[in-house]
Amino acid sequence: MNAESTQVPGVSPRRRDDIIGALRRGTVPAEGLDQLAVGLDRFAGALSEELDQVSGGGAVVKAVRGEYGSGKTFFTRHLAETALRRGFAATEVQISETETPLHRLETVYRRITESLRTASVAPSAFRSVLDTWLYTIEEDAIAADASIEQSEQRLTAATGELLDARLSGVSSSTPAFALALRAYHRASVTDTATADGLAAWLAGQPHVAAAAKRAAGIKGDLDHFGAMSFLQGLLTVLRDAGHPGLLLVLDEVETLQRMRSDVRDKALNALRQLMDEIDAGRYPGLYLVLTGTPAFYDGPNGVHRLPPLAQRLDTPFLPDPRFDNPRAVQIRLPGFTPDSLTAVGIRVRDLYVRGRENQERLHETVDDAFIADFSRAVSGELGAKVGLAPRIFLRKLVDVMDRVDQFEDFDPRRDYTVTVSEAERAVADPRTDPDAIDLDLGDD
Repeated sequence: MNAESTQVPGVSPRRRDDIIGALRRGTVPAEGLDQLAVGLDRFAGALSEELDQVSGGGAVVKAVRGEYGSGKTFFTRHLAETALRRGFAATEVQISETETPLHRLETVYRRITESLRTASVAPSAFRSVLDTWLYTIEEDAIAADASIEQSEQRLTAATGELLDARLSGVSSSTPAFALALRAYHRASVTDTATADGLAAWLAGQPHVAAAAKRAAGIKGDLDHFGAMSFLQGLLTVLRDAGHPGLLLVLDEVETLQRMRSDVRDKALNALRQLMDEIDAGRYPGLYLVLTGTPAFYDGPNGVHRLPPLAQRLDTPFLPDPRFDNPRAVQIRLPGFTPDSLTAVGIRVRDLYVRGRENQERLHETVDDAFIADFSRAVSGELGAKVGLAPRIFLRKLVDVMDRVDQFEDFDPRRDYTVTVSEAERAVADPRTDPDAIDLDLGDD
């Protein structure tokens, strides 16, 4: 693979610097992952079809399978970027025993709203989505009867009626959601404090002021069963606000294996319940993505503890991953190889040098052959564990290019010795840091 073949046009200097800055810190870039996406073409067609299905009112469940270091974080965030470009909203929830236990769906829903984002609004975009939806409802009411625009009272009443009609499916199971939205609509014009409280309650936040809830005629906080209906309401609001779907990533579900058996069983049952509701058509516009290790999908402490859930996620894999079915409910990321590590390094090099004053020297000094040798050296320092190398490799590669860019007489083959510190080894080793950030992009 030559340097020219990896270039992706159209990146701005600010976006380039943001991506390189994240790699310099050893983290996954917040955006611009298309600039690093090597080896994901095998999934592109199927994922595009599934996004189309969700846009049309369907729902999809996708289970992503891979060892630590196989690129699950990168894959899901790249998919989120793709969905955002299509107008979707996206949200990522890290499952954990203490902060976000999966069996407490009210907590999961709260995390969904806290990390909700759109292409134009960073987390949390929940309040922005609410306001956009209400504006759309008002415009639809005016379109139906232009005369109501002359009377604020008639406009509010007509908007409320249309709001109730749009939420009829949610209201039948959770009337409080529609009540709170209608009260939020009234308060957003006259009472900011009440509107703030109701927006927080709709987002699943606890400890909302009693006065705000009284204004809507609602009581208490969101519970497990209410969260299921609130998610349905959120999808309705998103769709009417111009977002054809929601990409929801439940990340690191394998952490369930480390929980007490009773808690683990409750969490697995909650996941089965959610999948059953999706299959029943209750969540049109939802693209649910789960990430987990092979042990979670195949081991005795994972989904196989609940046979109905294991049956829903069961996917046969052939010995040769080239023939994996990307349309299947479960897909596997084969992990990093020396060739794909080099390919990513070349892609990062081309991104780094673009538009820089010392572009020619950088290309000549950090050429493809150097990157291939450098990737082998970093992997060798990690005991040839290629799957653990990407984050450290890319961080060190950016460091090398920084030095070449700043010092005219710097020769990395002569002046740079590849070493991996004990701290880096600990971060790279999934046995000591299961939450380490991946930058593995899969095989070609």
